[in-house]
Amino acid sequence: MHIAPLGIIAEGDGWVIAPFRPSVTLDNLGEVPFAVANYTDDVRIFAGCLTGRKDWPTVPVEGYPVPRISAALAHSVLAVESVSDDSLRPRLSCRVVQEETHAPFTGFNRARAAVLELAILVSRLHMLPREKIETEIAYLSIAIEKTAGPDENEAWGWLMQKVTSHFGTAKGRNAKE
Repeated sequence: MHIAPLGIIAEGDGWVIAPFRPSVTLDNLGEVPFAVANYTDDVRIFAGCLTGRKDWPTVPVEGYPVPRISAALAHSVLAVESVSDDSLRPRLSCRVVQEETHAPFTGFNRARAAVLELAILVSRLHMLPREKIETEIAYLSIAIEKTAGPDENEAWGWLMQKVTSHFGTAKGRNAKE
């Protein structure tokens, strides 16, 4: 099992998974041609995956060799039907073989959205200029200060530790402190 934030691509009635080479996701799908798309509003899972916290509780999905995240509001089991090979990013076309809803989606408050945006920035630390990252963090931190609960604060803290580690400087709640 490998939990990773991954953007799947809608294509017709199915989805395309396009992991980069090399990746655990690609290796796993080569061995077991099933994946679970977990739909969650727990931003700690996204932040955790980007900061080395990938041990999230799972539950079995009856009839399939892949579990789902316990905190998923819903999930889709995807079966790989074909692979378009590529030296950098192969495309695995998948068919939805099972879907289930577990809880309602009540939306994202500003803090949850800010954590997701920071998670995207953290995934691109190696590509973006420091000034852009610091500017974005300064703006996103406003939403954290105004609307974050304990889960959003925890996720924000994990991501900010990653930013601090990347730049090798001490930072507080936002990048300009």
